[in-house]
Amino acid sequence: MLRRTMAEFDIKAGLLHVLQRIDEVILLRSKEIQAARPLLVAVSKTKPAEAIIEAYKAGQRDFGENYVQELVEKSQHPDIVAQCPGIKWHFIGHLQNNKINKILSLNKLHMIQTVDSEKLATKLDAAWSKLKPASEPPLRVLVQINTSGEEAKSGIGTKEAPQLYQFITNNLKHLQLMGIMTIGAYGFDYSIGPNPDFVSLMQVHRSICEANSLSPESVLVSMGMSNDYDRAIEMGSNVVRVGSSIFGYRAVKA
Repeated sequence: MLRRTMAEFDIKAGLLHVLQRIDEVILLRSKEIQAARPLLVAVSKTKPAEAIIEAYKAGQRDFGENYVQELVEKSQHPDIVAQCPGIKWHFIGHLQNNKINKILSLNKLHMIQTVDSEKLATKLDAAWSKLKPASEPPLRVLVQINTSGEEAKSGIGTKEAPQLYQFITNNLKHLQLMGIMTIGAYGFDYSIGPNPDFVSLMQVHRSICEANSLSPESVLVSMGMSNDYDRAIEMGSNVVRVGSSIFGYRAVKA
């Protein structure tokens, strides 16, 4: 079923549509918003290697995975290794402490977007220093913030986020803190106004920039998915994580 669904969806056309939409929304963004052109992360969870290779051949380089084991398998898949030499993997799911070494050992790991505690950050820093040679650049990470307050979602609270940001910046030399991210509540009704999760994340972004004398463009904001990436870009997002709009809807796991 997964292969048939994939075959019916034109991945190249889906990718092109998303990139065109990003260009359109940038032009609509307020000139007061200082943000770089958004990076598109293609969320490939549950999708087969063929789909990733097709998107890569169409020009996509950054791919996001939610589960450690799935990322391990795909990053080591012989066809992906052979045909996607410039691929960049982003881990965008909840990371358990006992999976740290497994994920940090992978080739082409570009970024972990879901660091949500001092404990996790410290363990990542220690593991990176042990697993990688001194010449290796620091591990790129984002701080995940739970802007919706949902107990089922991971992420540090908005009030505590600036403190975690400073802790990582000041103490963990093997981590390169690139910015912040949120998942937010699903299915927000935009007819009633701006998404409060996006508003909240941009407020945290502003606080971090002011407290650390950073330019807004230098601190990444990862927010927005297939159903709302254009709205997120309008508000200042410069990383969007898009899956179904590129690959088609995911098959439900049995």
